[in-house]
Amino acid sequence: MRKITLAAACLLITTFVFAQDRGLPKGFAPGEREMMREYLQNLSAGARDITDPPNIPVRTMAEWEELQSLTIAWASYPRILKQIVAASKNDVEILILCNDQGTVSNAQSYLLSNNAGGPPLPDLENVTFLIVPYNSVWIRDYGGNTVYGNDVDSLMMVDWIYNRPRPLDDASPVAVAEHKGIPLIRTLLPPYDLVNTGGNFHVDGRGTAWSSELVVEENEPGNPWSSGNGLTEEEIDEIKADFMGVERYIKMTALQYDNINHIDMHFRPMDEETLLVGEFPEGVSDGPQINANIEYVLSNYNSVWGTPYRVHRIPMPSSLSGGYPGWQFGNAWYRTYTNSFFTNNTYVMPVYREEFDTTAFRIIEELLPGYNIVGIDCDDGNNPIIAASGAIHCITKEIGVNEPLLISHQRLRDTDETEEDYALSAMVKHKSGIASVSVFWKTDLEDDYEEIFLDLTNPMENIWSGAIPAQPGGTTVYYYIHAEANNGKTINRPIPAPTAYFPFKVMAITSVLENEMKTGFSEVFPNPASAITYIGVNSVATIDAHIFVTDMHGRMIQDIYQGGLVVGENKFFLDASSLSAGMYLIVLRNGLGEMETKRLVVR
Repeated sequence: MRKITLAAACLLITTFVFAQDRGLPKGFAPGEREMMREYLQNLSAGARDITDPPNIPVRTMAEWEELQSLTIAWASYPRILKQIVAASKNDVEILILCNDQGTVSNAQSYLLSNNAGGPPLPDLENVTFLIVPYNSVWIRDYGGNTVYGNDVDSLMMVDWIYNRPRPLDDASPVAVAEHKGIPLIRTLLPPYDLVNTGGNFHVDGRGTAWSSELVVEENEPGNPWSSGNGLTEEEIDEIKADFMGVERYIKMTALQYDNINHIDMHFRPMDEETLLVGEFPEGVSDGPQINANIEYVLSNYNSVWGTPYRVHRIPMPSSLSGGYPGWQFGNAWYRTYTNSFFTNNTYVMPVYREEFDTTAFRIIEELLPGYNIVGIDCDDGNNPIIAASGAIHCITKEIGVNEPLLISHQRLRDTDETEEDYALSAMVKHKSGIASVSVFWKTDLEDDYEEIFLDLTNPMENIWSGAIPAQPGGTTVYYYIHAEANNGKTINRPIPAPTAYFPFKVMAITSVLENEMKTGFSEVFPNPASAITYIGVNSVATIDAHIFVTDMHGRMIQDIYQGGLVVGENKFFLDASSLSAGMYLIVLRNGLGEMETKRLVVR
């Protein structure tokens, strides 16, 4: 495996003048879009070697796994950067990229002074300054991604072509990898010339990744700023599989009012089974398309354990005047809580105004009990970062530890079981092997934890299993998983345990709600529609049905479904991009001949 050096490539790019601009936006600056094609051609001309995919199976690290460093670039928004350092440096090394020694001095002075970023830091312990040229603060998008060979063995970094013509940003992962002593793999030349951005990429640590369709659009053949001859979606998937171990690459329809189309602005996985999704008021801004995208994911994909994903909604704050993104809603900034990050024991999230923040904190505290949760104002001052279509996830990048001790666990959920013990299991892996795995549990937060050792029940899959004793109705159980490797390394899941824990309730009475559903349409969104559109049908009985689209004169345009409905919510999807703009009817005809219609506007 050979490493590509980009120093020569950067020197060859003489057509453009790139200042070390601390004010470059997250999106394209004026003129940058037109530069992209020539930039990529020059980049390829300067790359003399081809980096091949790793010759061993690989796995991309999830953001909630153990970190050795958090990287930032000292450029725009020093007030926010200082708060990130203060919130995280006790958990992880903060690696600060600085353009030169003068930038180092400015950063040190700002961190140790009383200023708009807050009180002075007590010291710079666990803070490292690395002199390396860069163009912008948006290190999430251009930083390298942590990948492990054989799941937990060999730490590597994979770096794509940055989707902006910013050669210093694009080259900076080389210096970071050399400083950390981590092998770097780059996708610069055909057939691996992948253009991508870190803000449009989330993973579950078990082979599933999510992006918006931007990754396809920016690489597709014929795109004016794609690299080389471009890549098909199948080729993109193959590159992600070979270089990053992505077995399922889920791509969602881009959002109309998110002008950068980065998925971290409205979506993030919180664990292998839990998705945090931004929520607009009903029918407002990108809300309908976000809902359609999530319903598409839920209907077509399950978690790594084969179970449905659990979706938790979190509000998307409005402007002070009540506006939301989109001209008809006031053209407000894309305020989001999902643009957040983990640093071992801490979860750092953007905040805006108390009326929204109170709800957001409650949601996160319920999802991550026991974590240190820190909010950083992203809508304050004369130069708010959210005005640049980004927040704190956008300006940070994680580096995983060497030889991680991996615990992947499907947490126990609320139950009405009071007789049978609560079986649980975890996949646990380390390069040196596993000495022991145990579950610590209790039913009162004031009590001490009790320990139960788990057994290795599936050596081939590294699965350890056991059970928590059955409890009477009305009990809440708090627990965490603890593992020790053969070399003595230990870790908990969740990482901050015993302060943090997984809770589940034993219900006193099984509650059965009266079925108030009526057969017919529940929701159709987005409406107006232009891409994937969700069609929900409620049914009170198993019954045959025919669902189809007609024009306003009753002529059938497209079949959607013909077959049996199940009791409850039935989920269907229509690709509205295949229809001409205009008015249509979605028709539901059940086996009794009864018919219901829903009007659909296609734009």
